[in-house]
Amino acid sequence: QLQFVESGGGLVQPGGSLRLSCAASGFTLDYYAIGWFRQAPGKEREGVSCIGSSGDSTIYGDSVKGRFTISRDNTKNTVYLQMNSLKAEDTAVYYCAVVVCGSRWSRQPAYGAAYWGKGTLVTVSS
Repeated sequence: QLQFVESGGGLVQPGGSLRLSCAASGFTLDYYAIGWFRQAPGKEREGVSCIGSSGDSTIYGDSVKGRFTISRDNTKNTVYLQMNSLKAEDTAVYYCAVVVCGSRWSRQPAYGAAYWGKGTLVTVSS
């Protein structure tokens, strides 16, 4: 069964950091671009970041630029999202998926997205 398993979420104070992991099960990530998304209660799903299959290209949403860093370790079949300087508005369930990480991504981050995980909850609160 092809799926992602997200982990690393939790409760953190404003200004703090978390690192999320997205582990693939049932297939190898080597040939796929991967994206991180988030959805806060009552809000639409938002594209956070994506990374190309070799890790040489990355795109970030405007709300996280300069604070979040996406990376991947294909030997571990895992993609990471390092989140620094967290704010209350970063509170959401974070998901990963196979995506098309190119010029279209900023406008349509979920275009072609597949193999969604169940997500991991990040809560930023004092």
